[in-house]
Amino acid sequence: MKKIAFVSVLAAFIVAFLLPSCVPQQKAATSKQKLSAVDSQLLQYKKDMTAIDAKREKKQNDNELHDTANSRIQKFIGASKAEIDKLVAQNSILIGETVVDRADWVKLKEALTVSQKSLKTIADKVNFINDLINRNTVVKLDQDVIFRPGEYKVPEDVALSIGNFFEPAAKEIDMFTQKYPNFPLSLVITAKGYADATTIGEGSSLYKDLKDKLKLETENPTPLQLNKELSNQRAREVIELFKKFSISRAGKDENIKNLLYLYEGKGESFPNPKLSDYKVDDPRRRVVLLFWSVFPD
Repeated sequence: MKKIAFVSVLAAFIVAFLLPSCVPQQKAATSKQKLSAVDSQLLQYKKDMTAIDAKREKKQNDNELHDTANSRIQKFIGASKAEIDKLVAQNSILIGETVVDRADWVKLKEALTVSQKSLKTIADKVNFINDLINRNTVVKLDQDVIFRPGEYKVPEDVALSIGNFFEPAAKEIDMFTQKYPNFPLSLVITAKGYADATTIGEGSSLYKDLKDKLKLETENPTPLQLNKELSNQRAREVIELFKKFSISRAGKDENIKNLLYLYEGKGESFPNPKLSDYKVDDPRRRVVLLFWSVFPD
């Protein structure tokens, strides 16, 4: 009787020992196949990110993307690709195991769950950033229309109707943010001002005003410095007016967590790098470019 009981206990022990090591192998093979498929899709998303990065670089070189936006998008793409590399590397270890013991079986199941969830998140990121790159995120404002010659303040009558110039950018921002309600977002609005190469007369009130703003201690400003400061003040005026326009236009967008306004003057630099026939007093050089960019927070 004791011998029978011993044999029964031994048999139960062997079954209990072998079952976890044998039965999960079939399930493990299926899970490995699923994990391998997830990794293949992740690597495809990495290729997609590389293609998006090339479009980002082209837009930046063509002055269709502001430096701040360019830097953030580049960083976002780099971080997403690094996330994919880390996940695939971790999964490769589990996929390569010839035999899966109980501890590895748990790891395999957890890795599949995490990877499938990450796949969805990364897919959303790819769609988001590709959508942003493909949009027109810059509005060109002709200085000859919104500023009088020799001034950097927008006349009152123009300021009252400035919304007509800003509305295209505002609508694009609205459509984009409403398309991604599940993303907490940061919004950056940037005005970049340009000027032609016409010399500002030394005795003019504009010359004296810009010289005071430059705060030079020992020398008179050069034409380059004066035109750069003029473009800077005009960019500043545009961004201040856009702030007021945004406040009066709509209520708070709940998924916009951070909002940043920036401006800078580029002086006599060419606003369109694709053009090579600019003249000294070319009106195409007298512009303010208004950029918008949205980022996952």
